Amino acid sequence: MPKDSPKVSLDALICREAFEVQGQQGQNIGRNIPMISIRDLEKSSFFYPFLRKPDFQRETNEWEAQKICEFIESFLDGDLIPSVILWRSSSSYYFVIDGSHRLSSLIAWINDDYGDGKISKEFYDGDITEEQKAAHLETKKLIKASIGSYKDYQSLTHHQGQADQKFLDRARNLGALGIQLQWVEGDSEKAEASFFKINQKAAPIGETEMRLLKARKTPNGVAARAIMRSGNGHKYWSDFSQEKQNEIEELAQEIHQLIFEPKLKNPIKTLDVPIVGNLSTAEKLEVILEFVNMVNGIEVDDQLGEDSIGDKTLELLKNCKRIVQRINSNHPSSLGLHPIIYFYTSAGKPKIGSFYGIVTLILHLEKTKYFSKFIEVRKDFEWVIWQDDMVPQIVSKHGNAIKAREKVKDFYVKIIEKLLQKIDKKNVIKEIIAEKDFGSLKAKTKSNTSEIHSKDFSRETKAAAFIRDALPGSPRCKICSGYIPSRLNSIDHIKRKADGGLGTLDNAQLTHLYCNTTFKN
Repeated sequence: MPKDSPKVSLDALICREAFEVQGQQGQNIGRNIPMISIRDLEKSSFFYPFLRKPDFQRETNEWEAQKICEFIESFLDGDLIPSVILWRSSSSYYFVIDGSHRLSSLIAWINDDYGDGKISKEFYDGDITEEQKAAHLETKKLIKASIGSYKDYQSLTHHQGQADQKFLDRARNLGALGIQLQWVEGDSEKAEASFFKINQKAAPIGETEMRLLKARKTPNGVAARAIMRSGNGHKYWSDFSQEKQNEIEELAQEIHQLIFEPKLKNPIKTLDVPIVGNLSTAEKLEVILEFVNMVNGIEVDDQLGEDSIGDKTLELLKNCKRIVQRINSNHPSSLGLHPIIYFYTSAGKPKIGSFYGIVTLILHLEKTKYFSKFIEVRKDFEWVIWQDDMVPQIVSKHGNAIKAREKVKDFYVKIIEKLLQKIDKKNVIKEIIAEKDFGSLKAKTKSNTSEIHSKDFSRETKAAAFIRDALPGSPRCKICSGYIPSRLNSIDHIKRKADGGLGTLDNAQLTHLYCNTTFKN
């Protein structure tokens, strides 16, 4: 199994539900069962339909195909498996306190659904990423080859003489095998406390996930969750009116598409790339939460308190949409910042530090009404940041991309100011380095390729070669001379219609939307 094997999304297989339903207490009627069998996880059972995850639980997507396969194989062979910990609410739901991946893996096996089966498609309303589809197929293929599908074992009850002995032994074991259960006693507060205590010890929850769990009722927390899944998946906004739910989902989908689409492929063979390239689930969630916070001036995750009716969540999403439209969209306000120039290295690697810096710069330009000054020097600004990228050094000096964003913004503003002062573009970085306002920066040097021994080109080299040769041929705005993203341009009248200009080819020019609709006027 390759080291970079994708994680498998099992999040759809156990529904989420809120603990806090009318201050619900633990259920004390009768005796809780000590064990469940494989049949208890089938849809037609009396157990699975009432199985739930707490609504604040992180996504069930931490296991790779090999680990899922090995776990199911261990179950079939009767190996020792840790108990699953549950809590039964007064509404008679069985909440998973610990063991979500274990139960979800078995449910996935039963339903042949590893992120792109019937249950997942319904859960995500058909909006499933290519990575998730690929992980589903990889897992399905591995399990079929290694241990067999659940349906294969079911068929053995009628065709026992046609299977090898190990396969038959496992099928016979399924009738007797089970998973041990432990039950948390007490109310919802006790159950929630148990969840955090157990999960932090066994498999620590990531920092961003923990932030979202604690701020799960806040408007920025809800907005980040909505954008993360493009308005699909579990509806953390389901308490709002249907009208507001629909608006949240529509906004979240638009924002997600503007930031993360079209999908980035490696090696890069097109300049039509997303603002933010491929990230792990944890990295993507962090970028989204930080983006929501910085756009809306939120310094502490719970700063706005809880949003009971959805108005604040909608306000945050609308602000996020405004900014991302400004970066790159078909909206008249769009600056049409070419992602390759602003958000990628020359080898095609995404730069999150630059993304945070540009977002902060745009907020600054909005506040200071400075867009026209940026447009005046945009062509040379793009040359400077592409030829002499100091952002990684600035980020490194400040510990991480989010802490460095104000300094990165200041760096961009300094470039704009020097270009407005008519400093030659080739000398801008030299002057900034000499002034030491950003600490001790080092001028860019040619990369050393003397230690490359392989005769094959790496993905980075292939991407760098493509970008090097393709970028110079990219269209430029006839107003500001900056690069134009291939899909996001405007056809402008050279001689205005108001002045008698006609819709002829000779009177047409390619421009950025902002340059056409605002700067020119």
